[in-house]
Amino acid sequence: MDIFQALALLGGLSLFLFGMSLMGQALERRAGSGLRTLLGRLTTGKLAGLLTGLCVTAVIQSSSAATVMVVGFVNSGLMTLKQAINVIMGANIGTTVTAWLLSLAGIESGNLFVRLLKPTSFTPVLACIGIVCYLFSKGGKRRDTGIILLGFSTLMFGMEEMSSAVAGLGQVPAFQELFLLFRSPLLGLLAGAILTAVIQSSSASVGILQALAVTGQVSYAAAIPIIMGQNIGTCVTAMLSSVGTNKNARRAALVHLSFNVIGSVVWLAVFWGVKSLLYPAWLDSPASLFGIAVAHSAFNVLCTLLMLPMSGLLERLVIALVPDTPQREVQVDLDERLFAAPSLALERCQAVASDMAQISVAALKESLTTLECYSLDVASSVREKEECSDRYEDALGTYLVKLSGQRLSGEDQAQAAKLLKMIGDFERISDHAVNLVRAAEELREKQLSFTTPAREELARLTGAVNELLGLTLTAFLQDDLDSAAAVEPLTQVIGQLKEQLRTSHILRMQRGECCIEVGFVWSDLLTDLDRTAGHCSNIAGCVIDIARNNINLHASLRKLRHDNEDYRRQFASFASKYALS
Repeated sequence: MDIFQALALLGGLSLFLFGMSLMGQALERRAGSGLRTLLGRLTTGKLAGLLTGLCVTAVIQSSSAATVMVVGFVNSGLMTLKQAINVIMGANIGTTVTAWLLSLAGIESGNLFVRLLKPTSFTPVLACIGIVCYLFSKGGKRRDTGIILLGFSTLMFGMEEMSSAVAGLGQVPAFQELFLLFRSPLLGLLAGAILTAVIQSSSASVGILQALAVTGQVSYAAAIPIIMGQNIGTCVTAMLSSVGTNKNARRAALVHLSFNVIGSVVWLAVFWGVKSLLYPAWLDSPASLFGIAVAHSAFNVLCTLLMLPMSGLLERLVIALVPDTPQREVQVDLDERLFAAPSLALERCQAVASDMAQISVAALKESLTTLECYSLDVASSVREKEECSDRYEDALGTYLVKLSGQRLSGEDQAQAAKLLKMIGDFERISDHAVNLVRAAEELREKQLSFTTPAREELARLTGAVNELLGLTLTAFLQDDLDSAAAVEPLTQVIGQLKEQLRTSHILRMQRGECCIEVGFVWSDLLTDLDRTAGHCSNIAGCVIDIARNNINLHASLRKLRHDNEDYRRQFASFASKYALS
């Protein structure tokens, strides 16, 4: 091999790896909502988990990436260790899809239709379609489809370039001796493991092996142990991703390593025995691209058949290797490893935001009770919930900003922006809850109290706010558009009630029925409750916007208030329900 062939080999390898990465990222974005749905239906059943791992890995074309996702899911509580074991096994089978696609390059026939299946025949067409979709689409799924086609075309062109560059190596004695050396199963296993650990992709290392197979010097006796070793090498990515995670996530990464090591050792021993006792003639024949794809799939299927019935034993093994400790472990709610699947990271954000929403609403509802009967325990609970809500907002806000920097689909980008808005509103609701507690404490410390008419009026207002909080929480947690639509008319009723209560209290002060100090507290209470209603309106508006794929919150609220018979009917109903007697 001269310098020009070496450069061609490096260039081909670079195109191959870049194309694989580009295609995998675009495939994940294109199928983002589908992956969410698939994982949402995941059950503890072995077959369901196996098929889930197979499908997800077939989509993103990388068992390493799929396993990193699984580690993130376990770390975030989205998946149990038992579920992860089955998904990891499926991922090992799903990763063999790439080898089958690459094996098309080995098609040789004079038949026109068969030749059309050869990548050199159809990838130029795919590249043309891809560049048109990429250049003439503003974004979204069509642009991602273009990137997928361009990535696949780049991958196949890189494969062809590598094959052409190494074709002459078949006549080089040193190269022949190298693959004679790899006929030793143990050395072949080590070579495959090291190569895959370096490039961190078993799909890519199998592709490189297929490219080398065109030299005619790669026999099945050398290729099969290398393929076994590649499955061990691909575990490096998952093991690295488990650093700093909780014990179950570390166990999930260890499942991946144990599964591949045990499977490789068992089937290598079987292979060695067959080779020593029988030595079939086909072991010395040159491996074809198609033959390597078959060997890759067969090995992973055999490993799964071996280990699937023993998944319970595998679980107990990793629990023994990573035992429970008496120390309390800090739970990590959000994990940046999920950025490998942005749509699933967004799903996790939604789940954490739901927890935050319930905490903030509970804080406000508890604070309303202190206005009638102050309790030190309730006041402490409200403050703890407000601090918890603050931590949620900080963590979620930081995570969502980083997530927005990933390559998200247009729909997911809008969802992330809406979540950022809504968590701010929920955090402010918890702040108003503390303000209400402070108002109750001020009344208690100064030995002040509201008049009977004022307490009755305030009960009307707090009743309306309680109902508003319930509607808002239901709308957010369940994407309930009916509840979301009811929020705005009730918000307007609360706004009117606030003004009526403010006027009533001014008249009471003028008649000398209450003092000015009580008036200040009263005014602050009305402001906090009115602003709470405003935040509920913002949240409900965002829920409606997301459902309608709209980005203009104020326009949505204006449209809801005007020329809307349902709005007028609900407004009249709430106004009657909470009217002052």
